Amino acid sequence: MITNHNIVLTGASSGIGFEVLKHLVKGEGNLILAPALDAEEKLAHFADNVIPMNVDIGSQAGVDAIFEKANEVFGGAKIDLYYQNAGFPYYEAFEYVDWDRIARMFDVNTIAPIYTYAKYREHLAGRPGKLAYTISAIGQMAMPGYALYSASKFGLEGFQQAIRIEKDSNLQLTCLYPVATDTNFFRVANPVEFEKPFPVQKPTTVARKMVKGLEKGKKAVSPCVLFAVSKVLMGLCPPVRTFYWKLENDKLQRFKKKLERITK
Repeated sequence: MITNHNIVLTGASSGIGFEVLKHLVKGEGNLILAPALDAEEKLAHFADNVIPMNVDIGSQAGVDAIFEKANEVFGGAKIDLYYQNAGFPYYEAFEYVDWDRIARMFDVNTIAPIYTYAKYREHLAGRPGKLAYTISAIGQMAMPGYALYSASKFGLEGFQQAIRIEKDSNLQLTCLYPVATDTNFFRVANPVEFEKPFPVQKPTTVARKMVKGLEKGKKAVSPCVLFAVSKVLMGLCPPVRTFYWKLENDKLQRFKKKLERITK
């Protein structure tokens, strides 16, 4: 169990982040800063060792504010674990022109985590620390319907691969690669109901395996055994991946027809 840690956990008010929070609050001596858009509303009185903070993490000002708040609540002590978990998806056919919509996705899912690494490295100043990212399986295999989300996660995956080679030895980096998880992820992705990708995991399982991975200092945590096996299978037999993509694209095409019926 993780104990006696000063922790920052972004996106702790829902989904995987909330389930991870449930584990971390049990650790003796842990003090957790929980930044999210709605943290103060959803985490008020959740636990005495949790400090909720309403903030938009998808900007330089937001990330800077988190580090300033951490310095305040931890009394100037270092952040032992910074878990950059917050992120969001779109489910859609990418058939529009909208710079701001594209930029928002990358600000939250890619640029903020990269900037966080730079800030955390500076904050540690050679002291030991743990940085964690929720990247997602979609950061290793793109999916139809999630073009922008896939791209944003591929960007973070590329960053962690390179930085893992050049980073200072005092910094432990752990990345989480969940498949679709049964949270509010799907409601955020599109207000119109759509078919979920296969397979779907429970957030409790994902969180439990991630916390164990952090405890053991793992570089990567893939909570779905099926995904790990399928990556090998698809590498050996690419037509399997092509067939899977076709099934998921069929879902997208059915969704597009559903939208057409709704808007008529």
